[in-house]
Amino acid sequence: MLSDPRIALVDDDAAVRDALKWLFASRGHQVAPFESAAALLADRDASRFACLVLDLRMPGMGGMELFQTLQSRGYTPPTVFLTGHGDVPQAVAALKQGAVDFIEKPFDDNALVSLVERCLGLDQERRAAWEHKRQVERRLAELTPREQEVMALFLEGKLNKQIADELDISMKTVEVHRARVLEKMGVKSAVELANLLNLAP
Repeated sequence: MLSDPRIALVDDDAAVRDALKWLFASRGHQVAPFESAAALLADRDASRFACLVLDLRMPGMGGMELFQTLQSRGYTPPTVFLTGHGDVPQAVAALKQGAVDFIEKPFDDNALVSLVERCLGLDQERRAAWEHKRQVERRLAELTPREQEVMALFLEGKLNKQIADELDISMKTVEVHRARVLEKMGVKSAVELANLLNLAP
């Protein structure tokens, strides 16, 4: 029995949806078809899918606007666009905004399946990186304004005495803030913190 759908397909053409459902099922994949961008947006959580296949041109909200809307909401799975020949410039623009690739209609079945399967592989890696970024952002949000000031200065390589002089506070206070920063960020040193924030040279 196939698992829950990992591929979401948005296309206003029922014949295309049916053909792609059959195509992916024949390769061991299950598709969740949506007839419009609005239908996908009404779904409980588009980020639960591991790949999105979006028709670029649809009545109402098109594929590009849907893609941008999903990006503004949070994690967006690797995305492939289906496009007509005249829409290629738009598809190229989508690549610049983070889409994985596009396939021109009429599409080659093997090429589309290969592309989508590459997206399924990319999803785990991208999702982990996105969640890591979210965790770092949550930890940073827990820092007080003063802790943020102290962190910025010690990440510049300044000594506690220099930080104390610059902020007009005692060295003991700097030490306390520094310790709290490391604790809240879940690291043991400034080097680890720089690595966490991707600031290391």
